[in-house]
Amino acid sequence: MTRSLAVCLLIPSLAAAQTVPPLPDSTGWGVHVLTIAGGPDSTIWVGSYGRGIFVWRPGATAWEHIHASDDTAARSISWDFVHAFGFGPAGEVWYGTVGNGWGVSRDGGRTWRNWGFRELGPEWQYVAPDGIVTRGDTVYVATADGIRLTWDNGETWRVIIDTAGVGDTSLAAWGILPNEYVLSLESLGRVLHAQTLRGAVRSDDGGRTWRVTSAGDRCSMRATCSGLTAPTVRRLMGQGAGIPDDPWAAEVTARAGRLGLLGTRAGLVTSRGDTLHWPARDLPARIAAGERPVAPRHTWFRRPIEQQDNAFIDQTYRFGSTMGGNFQAHQGVEFNDPDGTPVHAIGDGVVVLAGDAEAGSQTVAIRHDRTLEVAGSRRFIYSAYYHNSRLLVRVGDRVRAGQPIALVGNTGRATNDHLHLEVHLLPVDSAALVVDPEVRYPPYNVNPELWIEPLPGTGVVAGQVWDSAGGAVPAARIYGLVKPEPQETPFSFVETYGARNHSDPVYAEHFAIGDLLPGEYVLGVEIGGRRVYRRVRVEAGKLTWVEFRP
Repeated sequence: MTRSLAVCLLIPSLAAAQTVPPLPDSTGWGVHVLTIAGGPDSTIWVGSYGRGIFVWRPGATAWEHIHASDDTAARSISWDFVHAFGFGPAGEVWYGTVGNGWGVSRDGGRTWRNWGFRELGPEWQYVAPDGIVTRGDTVYVATADGIRLTWDNGETWRVIIDTAGVGDTSLAAWGILPNEYVLSLESLGRVLHAQTLRGAVRSDDGGRTWRVTSAGDRCSMRATCSGLTAPTVRRLMGQGAGIPDDPWAAEVTARAGRLGLLGTRAGLVTSRGDTLHWPARDLPARIAAGERPVAPRHTWFRRPIEQQDNAFIDQTYRFGSTMGGNFQAHQGVEFNDPDGTPVHAIGDGVVVLAGDAEAGSQTVAIRHDRTLEVAGSRRFIYSAYYHNSRLLVRVGDRVRAGQPIALVGNTGRATNDHLHLEVHLLPVDSAALVVDPEVRYPPYNVNPELWIEPLPGTGVVAGQVWDSAGGAVPAARIYGLVKPEPQETPFSFVETYGARNHSDPVYAEHFAIGDLLPGEYVLGVEIGGRRVYRRVRVEAGKLTWVEFRP
């Protein structure tokens, strides 16, 4: 599947066409493009998943690479997951990230001033996709915690938030939104348009007042609220966009109409379908298939967040994920929601903890009525809910599935407003083995995506990755799955578990991922320097098993 790796691209603001080379790809699986923007000086800015920023300057012979580091001279960006750009009137370049704030350069990208977790605290970390808007000297940064604006390059800030949650009271409020979880922001003339979890709103006065412009809630924007239909899947996948029919990169992830560029999970193409960067796959003529989708081997619990809120699992930091080696292995799954969002019990049971846990996290733990029989032994099932702003239950309370038990917050060791959910399968009935403030890595937690129901119209894939000696391969990246939603935490690959994570005793899996669109996928993983591929089919409400061996 070798394709041309360079084309001539005519950019309207340039005097002549120039040859743009491929994006530098150190993995061989392509550069996952999250956003593309053209600067006023005819530069091209590309934000990527885990690879930082790539800049093409007029007259250059290669892409310039800007990445995150701990450089105290502020010569780097805050985080390598970049999906927003904005440009100021004096040459300022703004960028926004998935999980560590934003920053600005006043010298074309040579040095940066960043607002990350150290500057912002445990809010404002998740910038909306393409969520930076500049209007004259005023800059708006849309996030999952509201909108911040400045007109002096960040020396002072105002905030636009809602009144439902705890909120950030340290900054002066500029305006009030019906919901502070902003999915998108754009400026059309003198009007600001925003999409939030509660629908579309507009402001005619720079964000001081807002009014609803369409009825409905998140379901009007997120197809999974009512199930995924075939036309919806085609639209989300970008089919019909004129890009090559390639199972590895069919999803259009970014568009830049003025530049004639489209971003994909494997590089850049033009809007005509010409290839700027398409890694040579050399797929085998025949690819072994995974098992057919079947019913799950144990019953699913309900989800802890209602669909009219944000029921999507954070795609960047799933169970077992390290975000490509950037973080410690994750021990649960996360639901990014504004503070004050109700948290619901996933099943019937008794509250065994309601109070402080690790680093002051307000936490609820529930021992469920159900148990699991495995090879003749009994496992007790617990769930734990972390980082809440307020608890609604006490120890000893009996709760039912769907009952509100807490409100989302950012207490404890949290970097944003979210719910962290864990599921534990214990050989003994002991709440002390579930939540222990002195134990960072619980001994019996398992992947919640095998225990909570997938979103309507979606399925689950789980499997194993083995090396030539018959050992499990830790931290292997499995490419090829496509998950268009949620866009604010984009998906690129799923990682196999390391030593700190545990397989489900029923499945003995090395990885599992839910909420997948139905259809066929070609999955690939590298084992001992060799690429191994499998073809899988996903069906709604079912689980597909797949194994990789060299």
